[in-house]
Amino acid sequence: MVNYQRLMNALGYQFKDEKLIKLALTHRSVSGNHNNERLEFLGDSILGMIVADYLYHHFPQEKEGRLTRLRANLVKQDSLAIMARELKIGDYLSLGAGELKSGGFRRDSILADALEALLGAIYLDSGQMAICRDCVLGWYGARLQEVAAEPVLKDPKSRLQEYLQAQHLALPLYAVSEVLGEDHNQTFQVQCTIEQYPPVQGIGSSRRHAEQAAATALLKLLGVE
Repeated sequence: MVNYQRLMNALGYQFKDEKLIKLALTHRSVSGNHNNERLEFLGDSILGMIVADYLYHHFPQEKEGRLTRLRANLVKQDSLAIMARELKIGDYLSLGAGELKSGGFRRDSILADALEALLGAIYLDSGQMAICRDCVLGWYGARLQEVAAEPVLKDPKSRLQEYLQAQHLALPLYAVSEVLGEDHNQTFQVQCTIEQYPPVQGIGSSRRHAEQAAATALLKLLGVE
């Protein structure tokens, strides 16, 4: 039986029902029906609200657009994976044989999803948003203050849309052209099309990431970046 005490100490929360922490760390490659995806869904929403609330109250001088970009920077996969590594979440993940063999415990997407799932589990176990907030603020630490001092670029899709609107051109069309791999380790290929230019392709571990990659490629084609 896995001892989660060290992880709970790192998280700043002691679970009353350890079945929840076990579920939060169970990847879908282990079980199609008993995995952390639902907890991840819940945790993702809670995380976004807590970060938005913090930014709203601590940066009253910032406008909505800037706050949105700050939040996106804080809750993006890369940022969550960094925190997950600091908490050593990868040491406790339950993965299927394929993910274990491919080093899934090091993959950003799996680590980020597990961190969100743990937040969802903390909410269900405690029933208190205030406890979730304390945990999240502890995980981020000084990053919440430092993020406002850093320049935050808009994501590629937003930059592409703004550029096309400024040029009075039609907005881009995104379409999934191919999905490869098994359910627990899929790769998406998305085609992005605008008028008067050949379509470009983007590849990512989710449709959203593939769309951002396609937008980046189109920005380069247009000479915007």
